[in-house]
Amino acid sequence: MKAFIGIGLLGSGFVKAMLQKGDAVQVWNRTAAKAKALEAYGAKAFNRVEEAVQGAEIIHVTLKDDATVDEVLTSASNGLQQGAVIIDHTTTSVKGAIQRTSYWKSKGFTYLHAPVFMGPQNALESTGFMMVSGNQSVIEKYEPALSKMTGKLLNFGAEEGKAAGIKLSGNLFLLSLTAGLADALALAKVHNIQPSELLTLFNNWNPGASVPARLKKISEAKFNEPSWELNMARKDAGLMLSAAKEAGTNLTVIPAIAAVMDTWIAKGNGSDDWSVIAKDSL
Repeated sequence: MKAFIGIGLLGSGFVKAMLQKGDAVQVWNRTAAKAKALEAYGAKAFNRVEEAVQGAEIIHVTLKDDATVDEVLTSASNGLQQGAVIIDHTTTSVKGAIQRTSYWKSKGFTYLHAPVFMGPQNALESTGFMMVSGNQSVIEKYEPALSKMTGKLLNFGAEEGKAAGIKLSGNLFLLSLTAGLADALALAKVHNIQPSELLTLFNNWNPGASVPARLKKISEAKFNEPSWELNMARKDAGLMLSAAKEAGTNLTVIPAIAAVMDTWIAKGNGSDDWSVIAKDSL
């Protein structure tokens, strides 16, 4: 028997996939109607979280944040069977993941943080990426079950909380990417370029494909082998800022990047690869 706490878009997809694979699943959600809706697919919904976890060997969690996870698991604790395993897919802080692992172990339960890079459709189709770190014997034991939930399970080793840090770092990149796209759309509008035309560019030229090579170059600190000199990149940033200013358009990301570029140019790094601006992050 499995239990699933937190029936949002992601949780709903996970539960439907579990039911399709023949699992018996008990569900709970603060908005009871979301849990109740899954009864049409074969789940059993409960109004009280401590009832939803009764008899469950594994309890999956997808909630909002550290505080919500702690609050809900505390409420659920009276219904947990001895030796139950809590697998938390919530995006949380590193500190929270470490503390919960230790706390629930002291209570006789296993807590494993397993955040994901998955959307609702991924959860339903068992595709995407799930990450784990920590006690390797625990991970080895539950790896087969977790692997069935995702396209790829990434094990980042024995350090507690590392999976949480990786998830936050990845999400930071996604936030930056979207902010960058917002600036690109704003600049395109300045030049009377339609979003569909910008999409034509990215359908043919995929800058995302260069991310692994770019990260490798940064991590190896090979800034003296430029593919795009910092001075030239700053010149282009200046063109972007000037065009936006003339049109009365505000850009979000580029002004901050230009300021960092100016700092590194002032240090004498203008002829280095423009990725030198990431040097202090190493």
